[in-house]
This record gives sequence, C-alpha cells and structure tokens, in this order.
Amino acid sequence: MDFLNALNISGSGLTAQKLRMDIMSQNIANSEATRTQSGGPYRRQLTVLRSIDEGGFKRELMRASSAAGRRGQSAGRDMSVNSGGVMVDRIIDDRSDFIPVYDPTHPDADGEGYVMMPNVNRTQEMINMLAATRAYAANVTMFNATKSIISNALQIGR
Repeated sequence: MDFLNALNISGSGLTAQKLRMDIMSQNIANSEATRTQSGGPYRRQLTVLRSIDEGGFKRELMRASSAAGRRGQSAGRDMSVNSGGVMVDRIIDDRSDFIPVYDPTHPDADGEGYVMMPNVNRTQEMINMLAATRAYAANVTMFNATKSIISNALQIGR
C-alpha cells in the first residue's frame, strides 16, 4: 500500500464519521420536535456507509501477475485507483413507528389526547455517537501513524 492511499483511506473514514456524528446530533436536537415542515413529527435519520473498493482482491491479483510478467521493469502502482476507504452512500429515514405519548394539553395532541413523538431514542443515539467518535479517533491515529512513517522514511534519505 502506498502512503498517499493510506492517507486517503484514513481521510475518507474521518469524513464519513464526521457526517455520521452530524446526523446523530441532528437526531438528538430534534428528539422533541412534534411538527416539521412536512407536517408530522421529526423522523430519525440514519447514515448508510459504503466501502470504497474498486476490484479488491481481483485487481491486486491482476496487478501482481502483470508485474511478474514484466520482469526487470518497475512494477509501479496506478495512483488513480483508490484501494479502500469508506463513504456515506446515502442518508435514509428510519421507518420505525413514532412514539405515542399521552398529553392532552399538547397543541399537537389528537382527539384521544395522544401526541406522536419522534422515533428518536436519545440513549441509542448517544451509544452510536460513542461508536462514531471511537471510529473517528481510530482514523486520526492511523492518519498520524502514516504521517510518522512517511517522516521516518524521509529521514532515511538524508
């Protein structure tokens, strides 16, 4: 794996986890919103992450076999191909049911006195936020380790 690709992989993880944390923060901030622009209660949003891998093992096998066929020639890597990472594929609405809460004094209560509250569980959002924070920290650690390796490799050339 080349150094720039390693930095790209860590960077993609940082970007994806940051957006994921932003969506969870938005969910927590709207956990009491019973009326949105679309008319109903706020609906929890989820991020769907997707691996960035264009060929994976098959591509690496082809690259190795073509390098072996060029004996004596430099087997350089194609810098235009990203061999890993993650990205946010899409943001979707959680289709689980809203939570009915009995509060006849609420302006959005129905005829029986129930208010439909958003389908956001703050505890679950905080647990997911911790997981995203740890994934973000792991990507920062990997990014810094790669920078250190690059720096040490440059020191060898002196």
